[in-house]
Amino acid sequence: MRQGVRFGLLLLLIGGFGCRTKVVETHIQYDRPLPPGQLALRKINDANEMPDFREAWRDLDTLKTATERSLNYLSKASSQQYYPYRDISHDRVVKTLEAFLTFADSGIRPAELNGIIRAHFDVYMSVGCDDRGTVLFTGYYTPIFEASFERTARFAYPLYTMPDDLVKGPEGQTLGRRDPAGLITAYPDRAALERSGALKGQELVWLADPFEVYIAHVQGSAKLRMPDGQIITVGYAANSGHEYVSVAKALVADGRIPSDRMSLGAMIDYFRQHPDQVERYTQRNPRYVFFRIAEETPHGSLNEPVTPMRTIATDKSIFPRAALAFISTTVPHAGHAGVVEKPYEGFVLDQDTGGAIRAPGRCDIYMGEGDEAGHLAGQTYQEGRLYYLFLKNQ
Repeated sequence: MRQGVRFGLLLLLIGGFGCRTKVVETHIQYDRPLPPGQLALRKINDANEMPDFREAWRDLDTLKTATERSLNYLSKASSQQYYPYRDISHDRVVKTLEAFLTFADSGIRPAELNGIIRAHFDVYMSVGCDDRGTVLFTGYYTPIFEASFERTARFAYPLYTMPDDLVKGPEGQTLGRRDPAGLITAYPDRAALERSGALKGQELVWLADPFEVYIAHVQGSAKLRMPDGQIITVGYAANSGHEYVSVAKALVADGRIPSDRMSLGAMIDYFRQHPDQVERYTQRNPRYVFFRIAEETPHGSLNEPVTPMRTIATDKSIFPRAALAFISTTVPHAGHAGVVEKPYEGFVLDQDTGGAIRAPGRCDIYMGEGDEAGHLAGQTYQEGRLYYLFLKNQ
């Protein structure tokens, strides 16, 4: 999940093909960039355009935890370089989060919430992909795979550490490869790295399935259960600097999986039945990811722990880091009758980013850890609205 590697799971693994095409128009350019000079957020001045916050006043303990993590990030001097955002200062964002924590501890009832927010906060809305607020929401998660520190007959597919010759910029972006003469050139793509054996000796851990390796690359982190039962976390260290290319679109184009049946589960099933084709398809995506042993709790691009259903990932070049936000969309829920989709409103913190989470029309929701979270993340693909809240200037 670090520094833009972790992508929207459905959008990038599936590349825009989903089971909810009746709701989401796949031809819409959700990643349409902002016109020159335009801001991603527009202040709401008409009370009739305000969202209804009441249903979101729940699970306050997780909300307070996520808010405190944003405050911890903002307490670091390095966070100040990203502000002011428009007319919103770093100090204003800090005071917003502090005030929100006070409200969360004060015993406010849901019925009181709309009036309190309108009295104390300015609300902004993302202009979205169409300048009317349309945002595509996807989900991401932390997978849990079986792994080993030693290569065995079962564990034969490695995750690699960052090579010494990979050069990163001040924001963590990959600049390229430094050659013996000191020149920086483009880093090799996935196919070149895998075919050349150039990474031999830099294996961090070994997994049992080559497509699990690819999922870890897409997510940018994973929890790994070792043979002795110990669970470790591996996190993002760097990437090869290449843009993502959809494997799923290639599978559909080649007639391997019909577009109306495309899903993460369908891809997993397909590659289990055709393991000889994993490399053929994954190498069409040139972006390669490198890993490190990480903190037990997965961290986002702000180097703060992510919180299920409270952390979102957005384009950090156009949205304010660590800020308080509010989402209104539809998300899948697991129930006795299977997965059902329900309207969802929730307060969130903008604490992560992703390689495909570009422009004001995209937002990614962190769904949690493990198979169930992955199942839900893989089915999250819905339009909605994204809002930000800032304490009013006194």
